[in-house]
Amino acid sequence: MASQSKEDYIKVLYKLEQENKVVSTNDIASFLKMKASSVSDMLKKLAMEEYIDYTKYKGAKLTKKGVSKALSIIRKHRLWETFLVNHLKFKWDQVHDIAEQLEHIDSDQLIDKLDHFLNYPKSDPHGDPIPGKNGEIINLGHTPLNELNLMDNGSIAAIKKGTPSFLQYMDKLGIELGTKIKVIDKIEFDKSLEIKIHNKSIHLSQEVAQNILIKI
Repeated sequence: MASQSKEDYIKVLYKLEQENKVVSTNDIASFLKMKASSVSDMLKKLAMEEYIDYTKYKGAKLTKKGVSKALSIIRKHRLWETFLVNHLKFKWDQVHDIAEQLEHIDSDQLIDKLDHFLNYPKSDPHGDPIPGKNGEIINLGHTPLNELNLMDNGSIAAIKKGTPSFLQYMDKLGIELGTKIKVIDKIEFDKSLEIKIHNKSIHLSQEVAQNILIKI
């Protein structure tokens, strides 16, 4: 079974593969802020255990076994985040680091019971889909706020950038999952938006808007 360090690499590979089909050693080293030589050593170990296909100087790609493992880790992480927010009353900007520790608990029985206790949630407190027990993951089909048209209506379904500082900024603006929004202006100059929430208008930069996902 993979160690915590190996599981961290597998999860990072899965994340980076969503952007690139093959992930380079330098991509991983940059993301983890580690030396490329250390990353190469770990990739060799993961390849020996058949979690990845790895070619020196070309990069790595998760195998079917690796993808299954990555989705299992993500499932545990998001279920724990849901439990921490819904039942222990943590704020949504406080749970990531705690869930990073809890996701490495190696007990399928515990996670199945946790899923049942939470009534099989489809998404976590940030709106990210929770993979099912067999690795199935639902595409919720949400649209980035910056892609909406003028006068479009919707509700906030997910926050793509889940850093504590970004989530704290969302709280400051009064933005949470389920908040109703309407696009009332799109500024061509800098691609920023003016939206209406809670009967007031607020201005959002393009960077902020593209990290807020909307259910139309």
